[in-house]
Amino acid sequence: MNLSDLEQVARAMVVKGKGLLAADESSSTIKKRFDGIKLDSTEEHRRTYRDMLLTAPGAQEWVSGVILYDETIRQKTSAGVNFAEYLKSIGVLPGIKVDLGAKAFANFPGETITEGLDGLRERLQEYYKLGARFAKWRAVIDIGQDIPTSYAIEANAQALARYAALCQEQQIVPIVEPEVLMDGDHSIDRCEAVTNETLQTVFDQLYKHRVYLEGMILKPNMVISGKQAANRATPEQVAQATVRCLKRHVPSAVPGIAFLSGGQASAEATLHLSLINQIGGLPWHVTFSYGRALQDAALKAWGGKAAAYGVGQKEYLKRARLNGLATTGRYTSDLENKAA
Repeated sequence: MNLSDLEQVARAMVVKGKGLLAADESSSTIKKRFDGIKLDSTEEHRRTYRDMLLTAPGAQEWVSGVILYDETIRQKTSAGVNFAEYLKSIGVLPGIKVDLGAKAFANFPGETITEGLDGLRERLQEYYKLGARFAKWRAVIDIGQDIPTSYAIEANAQALARYAALCQEQQIVPIVEPEVLMDGDHSIDRCEAVTNETLQTVFDQLYKHRVYLEGMILKPNMVISGKQAANRATPEQVAQATVRCLKRHVPSAVPGIAFLSGGQASAEATLHLSLINQIGGLPWHVTFSYGRALQDAALKAWGGKAAAYGVGQKEYLKRARLNGLATTGRYTSDLENKAA
């Protein structure tokens, strides 16, 4: 294992002013997104949509890497170039989602465990040949009555650590994603308590599995009120609670933190990221790894129509640029209208 190569890739993923596009929706998730614009989820429609995002002119100014799905890493641009090859040619790192989804955790009602460790070593070897230089695995921690249990957190943390160790063995940088969901009516304090326990357990397992911290990226949730909470915390409170939580549990050896958007509205996710970076004095580069928060406006603008392909790209570039500004704390809400 070449540690300095892993570190180099990890640092390139979180370089100042740029972040990651999560374009790794599973077939069932992208079908839901396409249902929203009344478009059939055919392989060609999925390819065209990803092509629109990945080939948007100048996106590499704000995007350092793209997380692809198994189908997408095998597909080509409209010009016939393999997506991973194309991304590499414009200086963007290709990545790959390798987990097989969160499934019901036996004997733990309401909780899930992420599957996909069986055969992972061989899949990583193939993905490396296909051009992937980083990977992603998402663990899902739900907040509800009597959940999460400490054991469900531990089991998911252990799977994340085993995945991370296998990635590094194959010269692939792991994105470690423990997502505490914002579904529900819980307070920001409850989210902070669960995120504290989750991150502490994850880093404990990463240490036990001898994962090289300098060669990984953390993709956590922000500390935020549940979507259905009566009195939701202000953006400033979200930024303060998130930084407090990360400083407690994330070693400074980790090169970067790339937040998931987790169901936040696009502008909300951008504002929170900017406020976190305005706090300053952070030991890691703090950026975005957004799916919906980068794609929503682009998907709606495109609507599956060939004539609106360029309009979709413009919407994607606008969000990429605003999030790029947020990585250095230079985004403010009034830029939304100016950018339009």
